[in-house]
Amino acid sequence: MKKIWYSFPILLIAIIIACNTQVKNTADISADTIAQLQPKSEPPKELTKDFKNYWYAGKAEISSYELAQARYGELRKGTAALIYVTEDFLPREQVKADQQHPDNIPVLKLNSTKKFVTGIYPYSIMQSVFYPVGDHQHALKISSSMQEWCGHVYAQINNRKQFDITSHSYFQGEADQQFSLDKDILENEIWTKIRIRPTELPTGNLTMIPSLEFCRLRHKEIKAYPVTASLQKNATTTTYTLSYPDLRREVNITFTTSFPHTIEQWSETTLSGFGSNATPLTTTAKKIKTITSDYWSKNTNKDVFLRDSLKLRSYNYN
Repeated sequence: MKKIWYSFPILLIAIIIACNTQVKNTADISADTIAQLQPKSEPPKELTKDFKNYWYAGKAEISSYELAQARYGELRKGTAALIYVTEDFLPREQVKADQQHPDNIPVLKLNSTKKFVTGIYPYSIMQSVFYPVGDHQHALKISSSMQEWCGHVYAQINNRKQFDITSHSYFQGEADQQFSLDKDILENEIWTKIRIRPTELPTGNLTMIPSLEFCRLRHKEIKAYPVTASLQKNATTTTYTLSYPDLRREVNITFTTSFPHTIEQWSETTLSGFGSNATPLTTTAKKIKTITSDYWSKNTNKDVFLRDSLKLRSYNYN
């Protein structure tokens, strides 16, 4: 009996030490895990004087487009907009920073929108890209949402140790998904890289993750697919072409060769419709107008007239 009582304090001390050690190890693992979640990258590339003067003038660049969107085997009239603006980004939370901090990552953000009508009901599509202005790593975050009267879908890519993907859909077989992919070129980030350093766009036979919009509209798996990429310079513009043989899809993005490399137009040829009724159709978007504005401060009723400057038509988007 004495031996048991003598050993009890020793056992208790051992348990306490073990618990303390476990807590310490858990804290260490948590710190390591947090560190691993941050994407590895090369040092940021130096920004040109033209870039700084244009993109850090306290305004966003807004471009409107006349849209012909392929959907359900027909072309639909609509409008599109590309809104580019620089801002600070929190690397851990992966959201816009409210305050300046040395750990923030400066990004060029793109919000791209489309609105069109299919018969009686409307579509609204938005994609967001947060791409480092240093052009030294993949986009830090990409999100996509789509609303129409049948329901809505949402997908998001977070650049951590891998690409962490969250997807929600009202379609059977897609529903709620969470998975990770090895890092590859993202089609969504091409639209921001063009604005920063288009001469270094990837070319040749590559693999690329198509835009989240395309994957959801065509119900394709979000993953990397083989693609051939090329650059073609014209008199004053350059066209970047992406051809996906497995998807029977081609994308052409035309931008001004000289700075600030504004997107003048784009097209996307892919199958439209489903099953045996699917036929190749080409979606097109042609620029109407580009303006710069601190639009976030223009949010009163008396500011509505400013939309006229973008010459956006209404197609009963209700």
